[in-house]
Amino acid sequence: MSASSQPPWQQYICRVCGLIYDEAKGDSDSGLAPGTRFADIPDDWACPLCGVAKADFEPYPPPAGGAVQAARNAARPPSGAPARYTVGNTVGNTAGNTRQAGVLIVGAGRAGWQVAQALRERDAALPITVLSACAGDVYDKPMLSVAVARGLDPDTLVRESAAAAAARLNVRLLCDTQAVAVDAPRRRLRSTRGTLRYSHLVLAHGAAPALPAVLPAAQVWRVNDLAAYRRLRSALASGPQHVAIVGAGLVGCELANDLALAGHHISLLDVQDRPLAAQLPAAASQRLLQAWQGLDIQFIGGVQVTGVARPPDGAARADTLHLALKDGRVLDVDQVVAATGLRAPGRLATSAGLAYDVAAGGIVVDAASCATSQPGIYALGDCVVVQGQASRYIEPIARQAQGIADAICGGAGPSSAAPAATRAPVLRVKTSTLPITVTGTLQGSGHWEVLHDTPQEMRLQRLSDSGEVLATLVARAPLQPQAGAPGG
Repeated sequence: MSASSQPPWQQYICRVCGLIYDEAKGDSDSGLAPGTRFADIPDDWACPLCGVAKADFEPYPPPAGGAVQAARNAARPPSGAPARYTVGNTVGNTAGNTRQAGVLIVGAGRAGWQVAQALRERDAALPITVLSACAGDVYDKPMLSVAVARGLDPDTLVRESAAAAAARLNVRLLCDTQAVAVDAPRRRLRSTRGTLRYSHLVLAHGAAPALPAVLPAAQVWRVNDLAAYRRLRSALASGPQHVAIVGAGLVGCELANDLALAGHHISLLDVQDRPLAAQLPAAASQRLLQAWQGLDIQFIGGVQVTGVARPPDGAARADTLHLALKDGRVLDVDQVVAATGLRAPGRLATSAGLAYDVAAGGIVVDAASCATSQPGIYALGDCVVVQGQASRYIEPIARQAQGIADAICGGAGPSSAAPAATRAPVLRVKTSTLPITVTGTLQGSGHWEVLHDTPQEMRLQRLSDSGEVLATLVARAPLQPQAGAPGG
């Protein structure tokens, strides 16, 4: 069939996170070349952003004709609801009820905005306030670990400004505002902009990098939000540099892959003897190391960092950093990135008297409703622990938000998402040289059985002692562009 007689390229949207798969562009993270039809994608393919299955996608008709007017209409407050507005850091309300207690959401990342969306779908007039310590713009955090190799400017990662999201959802927005303490009995939150009353409180403030004492904050990068990522990109803009990444978990491995593709020399260090040891079996870690052989990545496993320091005054290269290891080695590097895990800040949880899991580093919540141990307070996203496990993946957030909205507004919502407790999170390792997807209980140890192993694809499954399948893993080598496909 000639190119002119081929049917037009189609788009499909993920019902969970909103990512759009474009047949013309393919999905480089999954090894799908430009021109790969959606029907030809394997059934176990997963969303590049949140990790849900192919079955969670549906056809997406691109806007036509009235797209501009439709966008304007979407930004208008719901009919009959009091219109709220935000200009910079000042907030007002045309109905004069800014002091009315309603739902207060702390955090304007994906989790915070998802809850606001779910609540607004159920109640057009419910007073909602979103409090954010930063600008609150809407962006996909997983894109931070692949943007360099894709040549994406940090500013292009913003999908919607905080002001536009607030107008679209008709919420009161307090940006650049810190939450200080929660008075749970009186249902009040003290902030740097005053005391706010609430009927229900939703904590969506995420988690912060867990920085070991040997990694001084002034000497290392922590890439956990768009502002920090912008600063790192600026520091790397002068040309290829030697970057040490401490921690070979999900973030560390994705950043190593991304920065190496952009021309930087990477030293990836971890206390474990292989990358992603907590999540992947040894066979998958080894396959990832093999895929990296064509990149400038040196994995140094089984080591401990003991310190980071600038060289003394008068040294030949005063702008370098000395990264000291316990075995006596010292690496001279240009930048150090800490990818040593996350912990939810405990300050608000402590002030509110919430149950907090110290070992997992998060607020304990009910699996279905995301309710905390205090009535009227909920939490979701990176800051929570569900059934003893930290929940720091994109895919569960939409389900958690629906559970919270159901609990606050009552009844089942319009979403077809399953309750938060019904599915294990999907691990999506966005290392473009070898994309890996794990579904089921995430654990690198245990008995893993090899189902398929070729240069193009590896399939494994983890079995219980009784033979029950607990998890499946698929790793596929990227494909070359198809002949005649866009970009081919």
